[in-house]
Amino acid sequence: MTKVGILLVSHSKNLAQGIIDLVSEVAKDIPITYCGGLEDGSIGTSFEMVQDRIETNPASTVLAFFDLGSARMNIELAADFSDKQVLIQTVPVVEGCYTAAALLQAGADLNTILDQLQELEIKK
Repeated sequence: MTKVGILLVSHSKNLAQGIIDLVSEVAKDIPITYCGGLEDGSIGTSFEMVQDRIETNPASTVLAFFDLGSARMNIELAADFSDKQVLIQTVPVVEGCYTAAALLQAGADLNTILDQLQELEIKK
C-alpha cells in the first residue's frame, strides 16, 4: 500500500475535474481520488461517494482537501468509518492540493508536507 495519497471533495464535478487535471500534471505517480457533485450530476456532496473514494485510494494515509463546509463534514464522517489515516486540510483547495501533490511527487515526507500546508492554512 502506498504511504500517502490525496483525496479531493468538491460540490461541483467540473471544479473537481479541473483541479485534478491541474494537479495530475505534477503528480503522475501519486494516488489521487476525488468526487465532485452528487451521483445525479447535481451540485452537492455525498457521504457514500466520499467514503468510496477514501477506500479506493490505495494509500494508507490520505490528505483530504475540500471546497466548502459540508464537503468537510462528509470527509469527517467517512473517515470515522475508515481504517486509513485521513488528514483533513483547511487550506485553499487548489493551492493546497497542488502543493501536496508536487511535494509528494518530489519525495517529501509527510511532516514536511504538513509543515508546508500549515503555511497555507485558512485561519478564522
